[in-house]
Amino acid sequence: MARDELNTEAAEGERDRRFHGGAPAHLDDDELARRTDEERADAGVIDYDPAGVPPATDDPVPFDPQADNDEQDIEGVTARQEAEGETTPLSADNPFPPTRYAES
Repeated sequence: MARDELNTEAAEGERDRRFHGGAPAHLDDDELARRTDEERADAGVIDYDPAGVPPATDDPVPFDPQADNDEQDIEGVTARQEAEGETTPLSADNPFPPTRYAES
């Protein structure tokens, strides 16, 4: 007969389904402590179990800005804005930000 893993409210460990569904004769204190810690961590009352967290990577992921399309798009827009004078700082001679409307 196959044993099913039941996650019931009572900390009873592995349950044998051949017996009645009442309260078990002996509760598993270790299972109860594990579930209590898990619920406290889920609620944010205590820190997560360090053993349950995957290890961090040792080597940083390499990043090449020359190969990144988004980085190249940003550089292109910045170069165009500087060439057209759109990035000049505001001053007494230039009190307004640049406009896209044609001056007539």
